[in-house]
Amino acid sequence: MPDDYFRRYSPADIFGNAHPLEIDLGCGDGKFLLEMAEHYPERNFIGVERLLGRVRGVCRQIEERKLSNAKVLRLESQYTLEWLLEPGSVSRLHLLCPDPWPKARHHKRRLVQEPFLTALHQALASDGEFLFKTDHPDYYEWVCEEMDQFNQNTTRYLPLDWPEPPSDHALFYPKTDFQLHWESQGKKIHRLRYRVNGKTAN
Repeated sequence: MPDDYFRRYSPADIFGNAHPLEIDLGCGDGKFLLEMAEHYPERNFIGVERLLGRVRGVCRQIEERKLSNAKVLRLESQYTLEWLLEPGSVSRLHLLCPDPWPKARHHKRRLVQEPFLTALHQALASDGEFLFKTDHPDYYEWVCEEMDQFNQNTTRYLPLDWPEPPSDHALFYPKTDFQLHWESQGKKIHRLRYRVNGKTAN
């Protein structure tokens, strides 16, 4: 729990060191967060989740695995990026299988829109990355369009290749329970990876 919701926090404030910080928005049961923290002990990880039961469950697993580089924050995603984290402090942000809000009247609830992309650009480091996965083809197209529109005047996000494992150079990326569930039903997982472009270091 933050001591003050109206101040900015750096990785050093949260973890006591300046290791690269990664954010898992909507971390759910914590499978991805926990595996990443174990695989990358030289990085710090924060899972952001609204549901108290899930937060408590992930916290228990962090304690059981004795992970000093992982924490969970119960807070809204947009607020976390826009008001809580120090600008330029996030190395990578992961948004994995979020609610696609499939009905047209609910599209306004989708997270990836101009206000989110602005807050994300502020939070990411000069070489920071945004990684997105969805099983929903329409949401995938939506994010592509939102990115294109956001880059219309100035290219602030550059698309990156994201090869599927196995590969000697593949990004280590454990699958969430949502991804495993959708793949077991034969659904394709769409993936996007972007890097910040043209942003000076703080």
